[in-house]
Amino acid sequence: MTVLTLKQANFIINTAIHIARELNLAPLTVVVLDAAGHVKALQREDGASMIRQQIATAKAWGAVSMGVSSRSLAVVAVQRPDFMNALIDVADGKIMPVPGGVLIRDAGNNLIGAVGISGDVSDQDERCAVAGIEAAGFFAGV
Repeated sequence: MTVLTLKQANFIINTAIHIARELNLAPLTVVVLDAAGHVKALQREDGASMIRQQIATAKAWGAVSMGVSSRSLAVVAVQRPDFMNALIDVADGKIMPVPGGVLIRDAGNNLIGAVGISGDVSDQDERCAVAGIEAAGFFAGV
């Protein structure tokens, strides 16, 4: 199984931020977690509000913990709100069920981490995460 390196994590972050600047998005905070949910790398652009770190991390942590994107968790939240509320409680509030948390998979479809982004609207956050993951040669699980 592939292990996500710091160099790859930083490449994902730099690419995601580069795409955000090309699209003139609001300042982003980008976090990359390894498969165990530990922070591999994190950057907060100048001007990003201070709570963005927690939001980005919760998007990524929920994704890697449940094995589905935070977009998929948003669907679960609508379909099964009692389950999602209980899940968030069990996770001590560390799950954010909105787009922007994307799984990182290697060529063998192994889960090797997740990217979480917060700063702009959730669909744009997700777009930048996918761009970073794919530019690094991995597969984005949205």
